[in-house]
Amino acid sequence: MSLNRRAAMRSLCGAALWVAVLGRAASNRSWAEERRIKPGASSALVIVDVQNCFVEGGTLAVEHGEDVVPVINRLAPAFHNIILTQDWHNPGHTSFASSHPGKQPFDSIALSYGNQVLWPDHCVQGTPDAALDPDLHVPQAQLILRKGFHKDIDSYSAFMEADRRTPTGLEAYLKQRGIERLFVTGLATDFCVAWTALDARAAGFDTYVIEDACRGIDLQGSLAAAWKEMQSHGVKRIQSADIDAGAR
Repeated sequence: MSLNRRAAMRSLCGAALWVAVLGRAASNRSWAEERRIKPGASSALVIVDVQNCFVEGGTLAVEHGEDVVPVINRLAPAFHNIILTQDWHNPGHTSFASSHPGKQPFDSIALSYGNQVLWPDHCVQGTPDAALDPDLHVPQAQLILRKGFHKDIDSYSAFMEADRRTPTGLEAYLKQRGIERLFVTGLATDFCVAWTALDARAAGFDTYVIEDACRGIDLQGSLAAAWKEMQSHGVKRIQSADIDAGAR
């Protein structure tokens, strides 16, 4: 075989190899894209308590809580249905340490409905501290649900107050609208997000928590415990990259 012919054969083999590699890469990309979750008309994004009180400079700031805002803003256009929640406490709310003489924030006490962590005064109705983060951009949201306005009951879940007897009405709202699948984001992972996700599962919704669109407090190991509890009840733990942001 002549040198020119050998060179031509090597060139052809090299080209064929690159075609195979590129084809495989394209196939892998296609497979990855197919695996991404495509929210539809029966899906809803639930944005939990992304308020000034829970981000940098707030009265009960979650470390790096403000970092969830750009992630949520990027995801939101993919969803037909969006629900926002707000912690909305009365002055002197029973969950405030200041309402219990001699108690400090993060102490616990027994109330009629069970153990209660005491918090700094936060998210007081009508104050700038209780307002939604101004950088959150979800004008298409259909519902803002306020919780925690019963003075003698705390509220973490978007579905049920902490006494576990007082519903917020969210379950009926979602089911009447034909929502079957929920994607939960916001603050804080180990409290309001986790309680919301667990109650969503109990109500029969297919439930996902988007981990990088949440931040936790992690009070005495509460973050790891919350993830364990959620996963044991069938809540799916995903990342924002798992959502097809152009699916709408």
